[in-house]
Amino acid sequence: MTENAQTPSAPNSELPTQYAPAEVEGKLYERWVERGYFTADPASEKPPYTIVIPPPNVTGSLHLGHAFQHTLMDALTRRKRMQGYEALWLPGMDHAGIATQNKVEQQLAEEGKSRHDLGREEFVERVWQWKEEYGGKILGQMRRLGDGVDWSRERFTMDEGLSKAVQTIFKKLYDDELIYRAERIINWCPRCLTAISDIEVEYQEDAGELVSIKYGEGEDTLVVATTRAETMLGDTAIAVHPDDERYKHLVGKLIKLPLTDRSIPVVADTHVDPEFGTGCVKVTPAHDPNDFAIGQRHGLPNMTIMDEHGVITVHGPFLGLDRFEARSAVVGALREQGRIVAEKRPYLHSVGHCSRCRTTVEPRLSLQWWVKVETLAKAAGDAVRDDRVTIHPKEMEKRYFDWVDNLNDWCISRQLWWGHRIPVWYGPDGEVVCVGPDDEAPTGEGWTQDTDVLDTWFSSGLWPFSTLGWPEKTPDLAKFYSTDVLVTGHDIIFFWVARMMMFGLYAMDGEVPFKTIALTGLVRDERGKKMSKSFGNVVDPLDWMDKYGSDAVRFTLAKGANPGTDVPIGEDWVQASRNFANKIWNATRFALMNGATVEGELPAPEEMSATDRWILSRLNKTVAQVDSYYEDFQFSKLSEALYHFAWDEVFDWYVELSKTTFFAGGEGAKVSGRVLGEVLDTTLRLLHPVVPFVTETLWTTLTGGESLVVAEWPKDSGFRDDAAEAEIENLQAVVTEVRRFRADQGLQPGQKVPARLDLAGTTLAAHEAAIRQLLRLQPEGDAFSATATLPVAGATVALDLSGTIDVAAERKRLSKDLAAAEKEKQQAEAKLANEAFIAKAPDNVVDKIKGRLAKAEADIARLTAQLDALPAA
Repeated sequence: MTENAQTPSAPNSELPTQYAPAEVEGKLYERWVERGYFTADPASEKPPYTIVIPPPNVTGSLHLGHAFQHTLMDALTRRKRMQGYEALWLPGMDHAGIATQNKVEQQLAEEGKSRHDLGREEFVERVWQWKEEYGGKILGQMRRLGDGVDWSRERFTMDEGLSKAVQTIFKKLYDDELIYRAERIINWCPRCLTAISDIEVEYQEDAGELVSIKYGEGEDTLVVATTRAETMLGDTAIAVHPDDERYKHLVGKLIKLPLTDRSIPVVADTHVDPEFGTGCVKVTPAHDPNDFAIGQRHGLPNMTIMDEHGVITVHGPFLGLDRFEARSAVVGALREQGRIVAEKRPYLHSVGHCSRCRTTVEPRLSLQWWVKVETLAKAAGDAVRDDRVTIHPKEMEKRYFDWVDNLNDWCISRQLWWGHRIPVWYGPDGEVVCVGPDDEAPTGEGWTQDTDVLDTWFSSGLWPFSTLGWPEKTPDLAKFYSTDVLVTGHDIIFFWVARMMMFGLYAMDGEVPFKTIALTGLVRDERGKKMSKSFGNVVDPLDWMDKYGSDAVRFTLAKGANPGTDVPIGEDWVQASRNFANKIWNATRFALMNGATVEGELPAPEEMSATDRWILSRLNKTVAQVDSYYEDFQFSKLSEALYHFAWDEVFDWYVELSKTTFFAGGEGAKVSGRVLGEVLDTTLRLLHPVVPFVTETLWTTLTGGESLVVAEWPKDSGFRDDAAEAEIENLQAVVTEVRRFRADQGLQPGQKVPARLDLAGTTLAAHEAAIRQLLRLQPEGDAFSATATLPVAGATVALDLSGTIDVAAERKRLSKDLAAAEKEKQQAEAKLANEAFIAKAPDNVVDKIKGRLAKAEADIARLTAQLDALPAA
């Protein structure tokens, strides 16, 4: 894996004064790739760790959703690689049937041509040319983000190997009678002229119309309401609930269908809700999935009334009208006959649109190929139920079970030219032959291949094993299957995850495609609003990478990643992450300039100061904490833990506390330099999976090591020093309290103040120099007169504020704040003493009031101490 690795060089203390991501990231990434760090070896004796990338569309560009999930996958694989696993993160793209065909058809339209002018073979060749020239833009953008994928194994759902896998599993399913051809209701796009999957239908609130129509005559009159009046031309029944007393006398009778010379029966079906509307439903089996099901139960005829373009085909006055023109015409004709009982416009209701072209989708009866999912779906559900596959977070299991336990047969055929053509041939005498990859296709007069292609999700459903070489028994398949984690959005758990589960278990003899499904939320804007071009809030992550660096974008996304919940993100947050990267850079640069080193053994604890032992104790606890969060996919918590440890404890406290030691020189400075080197080395390793570029630059400079990509992941050494932690916590309490007092008095941060420190009886005597430096406290002079005394953590800090504050004004301000705190305390105590309130209030409300009481009491103690510390007026 590291054949091209370079010999580690000596540590280098030279770093530029500022971190410039644009000058670092591209060069570093290409170096990682050239050295083969991301190339996995199936012959390795290391334990495998595998993630296959959810394949982005070949037409797509990197959006924030991609960047979000890729950041998490990259962090997981980088960490496992550092832990000694043979880590494979396998990249690739989906051929995106409809989207890609649309791209090329648009190109042809600009030339004044259509695909039919070229013919099928030439058109498909043209698509391949487009793919080579324009497709795969996202792959270069993945490099910008820092994706540590194995480019030597890049796959495409239409490449030779994956095409063989598709044909193999189709034949296997067909032979096992799990694939069949039948007329059923599908989602049809009259613009793309193909069936489309549920995930390709986007619903939105449209302002339509709700029209109530009177069917029948006299006592045999029924009223139905519809938003698609034109479909009444295809009605073959009226349905009522069998227990609805209003209509029992009509069940079995024939009712005259308006505008036609047909009569249709009234049928009783439990699908009908008697409480909704009039309790009557028009049944159009060829143009509505629920109506189709009713028709199947009652043996109703299926009457198709429009063609694939959405044009009416029923003979009569509406023949040749577009469906929307026919809608108005039908309503007008019904109005003339006095059949309209009520009309509501506008009527807002949810309408499905093709996600590619925004055309209103038409439910349509069509002859298509289907997968019989009952046994496959049961196996997919059982794999989770018996814990062979874990869904994280666990509460998402219910959504998964709701889907797989109620899954309908899957329409897999598409009326396109770009895609995996269905491997079925029809003979001149009605023969039907399914051809496997090693079979010869029938030849001779009258034999033709099915013209449809397979749904893109069919080939992507094979992704976890087809990309590893299946159906061949390859070394990759033996080593890296089952994969370890699938990281994907909760929004496609139904459409992709379930299908991979079904196909993986079926093709791989019950072996699961992945051991864990880690579901993420969706990326939203800083107000939690869905990102949409129509809202004007879509962000190109490349713009942020250009402006702030890839590490800043990655850290922001990871910091917001709570399992299964949506991720709000705004530019201010990315800027804050850039500031964090700069803080890491500047602190490491300072450390290197002041003797931080990783050379030599770490000194024994007894040779270290309490500050050194404290930071090492905190470091080991952080390692353990981060490991725990990784195992639970808590990226937000691990990022927060690393942020606060690095910024607060290392940079703001340890580095600052060590400055007096470094400036003093001697043996103490050497010990602290070695401890600081150890802390930075480990911290940079911990941060690397999430922010790889800045950490790589700093770590190789600090250590002279080859690369963090192949460095060892930190381990908790078990070192703990509770006494040192308590000592430094007391020091922090003193510094924090005096800083707060100074701010309350209106003193400038850099303003020096004479002070006397009484540290007797505490463990803080050794820290007096550091405390004075951090607080800008001068030694007491001959004229020192304490005007304020602050007791904290067993120590006493006396300050001489003579002439620096308006004592009377400050006393008035503090007294006002104290009165407000005492009032808040009284109100909280009164609520908590009210038994009736406590009995009814939710636990979180009671906890909130207890928190208010605790804060008020703390404020009272602080303000009282500040008032007592003020000199007499």
